[in-house]
Amino acid sequence: MMFDLIIIGAGPAGITASVYAARKKMNFLVITKDIGGQAAWSGDIENYTGYQFITGPELAGKFEEHMRKYSIELKENEEVIELKRKENGFGVKTDKATYEAKTAVITSGKRSRELGVPGEVEFKNRGLTYCATCDGPLFAGKDVAVIGGGNSALDAALQLIQIAKHIYLINITSALTGDAIMREKVSESKKVSILNSTRVTAILGDRMVSGIKIKREDKEETLPVEGVFVEIGLIPNSEFAKELEKNELGEIRVNCRSETNIPGIFAAGDVTEVPEKQIIVAAGEGAKAALSAFRYLAQHK
Repeated sequence: MMFDLIIIGAGPAGITASVYAARKKMNFLVITKDIGGQAAWSGDIENYTGYQFITGPELAGKFEEHMRKYSIELKENEEVIELKRKENGFGVKTDKATYEAKTAVITSGKRSRELGVPGEVEFKNRGLTYCATCDGPLFAGKDVAVIGGGNSALDAALQLIQIAKHIYLINITSALTGDAIMREKVSESKKVSILNSTRVTAILGDRMVSGIKIKREDKEETLPVEGVFVEIGLIPNSEFAKELEKNELGEIRVNCRSETNIPGIFAAGDVTEVPEKQIIVAAGEGAKAALSAFRYLAQHK
């Protein structure tokens, strides 16, 4: 069966794209590993318009509820492993089946680069988070650790200066590597302790995070913190789209209409090079992508 559209991913961008596609009466399919994306992993959210306060899982649930109001064909727990051009459209191969469509919208998002240390999985959303913008306000007046030394870590530290009691900036290399002006601002703050050449070896706690183990100059010590922000980078889920143009980070390049370098393939949300990785931005980009796909089909009968 040839679909008008296949949407790859069902985070905020993919779900919004599906709602717009459904309202346009398009014949489409959604393929996703899970529903909600990184929004479902967020803690308390206070910056999504219309909700002064809502948790990540609750907002992801609202998204899913809205999507399921339409008769959408959905393939859950399937991972896309290949997207290829075909004579009359595109072929999408997953770990379970193969599908065809005239257009595609890629909304596969990003995954956080993990530390890979004991306690990381156990304390995710229990004091350990990958998003200072989303979860920083939860740690008001508390001692926290930011793991990383690049721009993401520096940005997190700068946000937390206004919120936390004290920030330990844990950097595995011998010096911070982010932009000079950001390094300067962080270094000037008395609320930040910069620990270079330092490796995190474990996340500690009982029900919630209570500290981290670190190794400096072959010496181990424990830092008592109630929050851990892992900011060592994100990995775009774009490996399956080998024909698309990407930036040096592997993010898919798009224009203001969500168009990629291949006509008929569109992309939206965190998998793209759109600079702000926020739920509300991803949702808006998903709407644009679906409308662009609809316009493309209307113009290419």
